[in-house]
Amino acid sequence: MSPVPRRLFALCGGALLLAAPALRAQDPPNAPHSLWDVYTRYLKPAKYVDLTHTITPSIPVWAGFAPSKFGRTVNPKTGKPYEYQADNFEASAYTLSTDQLGTQLDPPAHWNPDYPAIDELPPTFAVRPLVVISIVDKVQKDPGYQMTVADIESWEREHGPIPEGSVVFIRSDWSKRWPDPKLATEEKFPGVKLDALKFLHLQRHILFHGHEALDTDTTPDLEGEAWLLRNGYTQGEGICNLDQVPETGALVEIGYPKLGGGTGGYARYVAICPPEWKFGVSVDPAKESPLPKQARPLHWDDKAGMRVR
Repeated sequence: MSPVPRRLFALCGGALLLAAPALRAQDPPNAPHSLWDVYTRYLKPAKYVDLTHTITPSIPVWAGFAPSKFGRTVNPKTGKPYEYQADNFEASAYTLSTDQLGTQLDPPAHWNPDYPAIDELPPTFAVRPLVVISIVDKVQKDPGYQMTVADIESWEREHGPIPEGSVVFIRSDWSKRWPDPKLATEEKFPGVKLDALKFLHLQRHILFHGHEALDTDTTPDLEGEAWLLRNGYTQGEGICNLDQVPETGALVEIGYPKLGGGTGGYARYVAICPPEWKFGVSVDPAKESPLPKQARPLHWDDKAGMRVR
């Protein structure tokens, strides 16, 4: 087993509490259990790693989508933007050209109207066991390498079977060049072969997979993405920081705005790792409520087209 506490590994592989027998071993008979216990014992001391790119007007995006714009919300009565000094607050306006920006969760309605849109995905997507399969060594030799079934089987020989219902993120380190706009124009990028996707879903019954690039594969008709979304599966795109997450034993927390009829989703993925993990931050009430002041005040920057510090 990887350097992960057995209790946390059991927590990741089964139901959050009742299906994890290791949680009960140290407790007296008939001791009450609750999800608050899980939070206090395991989630509060855990390490949290953000796997999400920040959306800005200049991030890489497919050429078929127009640029997006950020702006200052205008008071319709005065025609002037709200300002801290005059109005005690400011607000932002976003003109987003697409729901396919940055780190994403693709619902199947992106390619097939007969399946759920982003607002129709079940709330059970919220927390899942996280598997990270690295193809970094092969991508270093071939920037267009596509993950195969053999890569999955090799991972399983070392770590054991991929848990049913888990989320599988493919680490390629492609995202280390983000936000270079050239990324969206390159035809050679790491991906996943269709056979590998079918193996993950039809043999291992995962919830969904995610990758760092903005497309699933490099075939002319995007056969992997087409198969997934046309058959009711979801997928994650634009994932980052997978070099800071263990290959087994972590959870992933999944959040996305509930946009009515949305064919794409701006997603936030956070890996929840064991307390002794070398990356991430832990819960610190002294720094979270209230939050600390920043080194510089937020202000509008015309050149950046957004608020910056």
